[in-house]
Formats: sequence, structure tokens, C-alpha cells
Amino acid sequence: MDAPDSPGSLDSPSPPGPPGSAGSPDTDGMLAEQLLRLTRRLHRIQSRQLEPIDITPAQFRLLRTVASYDAAPRMADLARRLDVVPRAVTTLVDALEASGRVRRAPDPDSRRVVRIEITDEGRATLRSLRSARRAAAEEILAPLTTDQREVLGGLLSALVDGMPERHC
Repeated sequence: MDAPDSPGSLDSPSPPGPPGSAGSPDTDGMLAEQLLRLTRRLHRIQSRQLEPIDITPAQFRLLRTVASYDAAPRMADLARRLDVVPRAVTTLVDALEASGRVRRAPDPDSRRVVRIEITDEGRATLRSLRSARRAAAEEILAPLTTDQREVLGGLLSALVDGMPERHC
């Protein structure tokens, strides 16, 4: 009987096929597990780095989204962009407003519409958060050479660009 790590073992993954072909179930399962482990590790590192800034990952995502608009977005715009229910945006905006990172502003064209503006404090927070995110990425990517990082970037782009958008 083969040892678990020896070639030909039932537990060892089969080599992937040519580019564009599906990998073996063993290889795909192993890759999925590795991606999940890496995602969890990245999340732990990022959460550890966000804690001193006193912001949650969801608040960070909303703050980034608000900053990405040319003009202050409406709550409905944010909910649609984030693919969440409007109530979830309200809760996040409440927390960010309480911390001084965003403010609600009336829409000049409609009294019923509220726009969300990023404040100077919000911009400063984004700068800190981007720095924390870079530090988390550097920690995760530390074992890789520059060439390996470029290959990984290309592979991740292929995965992200090749995935159809799904809305739950």
C-alpha cells in the first residue's frame, strides 16, 4: 500500500490538466481548502489591524464605497452597490456617522432624499485602513518572491474576472 504522500496514493492530488481544463476532484478540493484557509487567515490579520482603528470590516467596506462615488450617494445607491438591504446600510451609516466618518446631507433636488458624505475624519480613516490592508497583504505574501506574487496576481485576476456575478 502506498504511503499517503507517495505518488499514486489515493490521498495525493492528481496533477492539473492543460490550461483551461478542469482539475481533478482531489486537486480542486485541495485548492478550495487552501483558499478557505488563506481567506480566514487574511480576515484574522485584517481584523486584528482594524481593531485599533475601531471600525468593522463592514463599516470599512461602506466607507470605501462612499468614497468611490464622485458625488455623495443616496442610501439606496449604497445598498444596491453593496448588494445588501437598505436597512443594513442604515445601521452602518449610523455607526459611521456616530464616529464622525460620514454625515447625512439633504439632497438639493429632493427633500425626501438623504445623501451620505464622507468627512475629513472618514478620509483619514480610509488612509489608515489602506495602510492596514497593505500590511496584512505583506504579512500574507511574505513567503513569496516578486515573481511568485506576479503569477499569483494573474491567477487571482483570472479567477475573479472569470466568475459570473451572482446575487443572492
